[in-house]
Amino acid sequence: MKDDVLLPRPAAAAEPRRYKRWSIARVLIGFVAGFLLLTWNHLSETQSVILSKKGRFEKCSSDTFKATGFPFLETAERPPLEEYILRRNNLAKALIADHVDAFVVEPGYTFSYYANVTQPDWEVWEPEERPFLMVIRPEKLKNGSIIANTTFLVPHFEEVRAKLLKMPFEEEIATVTYEEHWDPYTTLWTSPIWGDRLSPKLMVDEEMRDFIQRGLGSNGFTVVGLFGEVEAVRQTKTEREIGILRAVNTGTVEAIRAMRQCLYHGVTENEVAEVLDNTMRAAGFQPFFDIVEFGKSAALPHGGHDGTAKLEPGDFILIDVGSHLYGYSSDVCRTFYPSFFPEPPPPEFNLTEKLVVWKLVLDAQAASVKAMVPNGTAAAVDIAARDIIEAGGYGKWFTHRLGHSIGIKAHESPYLNKGNFGAILRPGMVFTSEPGVYVLNEFGVRHEDILVVREDGDAENISGGFAISPWEP
Repeated sequence: MKDDVLLPRPAAAAEPRRYKRWSIARVLIGFVAGFLLLTWNHLSETQSVILSKKGRFEKCSSDTFKATGFPFLETAERPPLEEYILRRNNLAKALIADHVDAFVVEPGYTFSYYANVTQPDWEVWEPEERPFLMVIRPEKLKNGSIIANTTFLVPHFEEVRAKLLKMPFEEEIATVTYEEHWDPYTTLWTSPIWGDRLSPKLMVDEEMRDFIQRGLGSNGFTVVGLFGEVEAVRQTKTEREIGILRAVNTGTVEAIRAMRQCLYHGVTENEVAEVLDNTMRAAGFQPFFDIVEFGKSAALPHGGHDGTAKLEPGDFILIDVGSHLYGYSSDVCRTFYPSFFPEPPPPEFNLTEKLVVWKLVLDAQAASVKAMVPNGTAAAVDIAARDIIEAGGYGKWFTHRLGHSIGIKAHESPYLNKGNFGAILRPGMVFTSEPGVYVLNEFGVRHEDILVVREDGDAENISGGFAISPWEP
């Protein structure tokens, strides 16, 4: 009996019950796991469909753009050393014409124009308090020609770094250095570069920070703002500059046209901006701004909505976009219908007014081109376009100036507004013409192209040709 007591009969009797409980648990676990797996697969498939729709949009846009072969890039050449020498020598001649001893600039757009160094190239973190200044003075040679003589004011401990910037000079740059405990402006004033001038006259532009202007002005220099022939140097583009501007602006318009063919119902403004940016990158462009507006959103010329609006049938699409190539800017705008929207539009959309305004704005742009002639005024160009829109009954909805010059900055002087009678147009100046009509809470239309003032005839379009219709932008 003792041996019988030791037999594991109770455990053997309990085993089926434990096995049964474990089997039920396995079934429940399997059911839950299967349900979660099915749910995850459904979510993944849904996400995949969403991503693939946008992905197809982007692929279509990039492939269509690439199919052009990028012929517009043929006019673009990175500015060589000779281009920068020419710019500085032109500046030297302008300084003599304006009776100024030197042009002084710190890293920024103007510095980049004359020496190919931007502010981030010098101070990637932030503009700092130690002045680093380029001082360009005119020098008359024995043969009577005028050239630029350039010197850099730089902290002593930064002198080697300044020389490593590989600025476009034929020889090593000349410097005037100062120690940390010295006054940099007095150091510059007492340097031998001024000869016997007691109060050299310096010209600065709008990029020069106030504390540096005050430092120069209170330490022996006479400081004046930008004007005259010096201002005109950067305003008047060389043919090499025009070639780059032609390439980047024509390419930007072609990117818009390529992307338009791939639009679909329900795409958002933000998605269009992202796809357009990536499309432009295919040509080596560097996008730097997008305004993408559907329907009522376009009544705000510079945007302001959150970009989540979805494209609906009958919506005008307004796209104003810019990118860079070799440091030069594009800035173009098109207002159009997507390729899937029929022409003519179905009558139920009642688009008569929008189509009338679209053509009115295009006529205003054409009038501005006729007025963009040598010796004309900036005001006259704006007024020519504004008169057309006012005659059409939409004058109060044309709320901004007609345009601006463009170069290494998207917005440069001179500016085309109806009060600017002082700015006289010269051959080689490059402008935007961007008339618009913005009916608040209803719709907006803007056309923007880039034009070069030529010696004879109408201004030349260098942005791929004017829009033809809302279906041929």
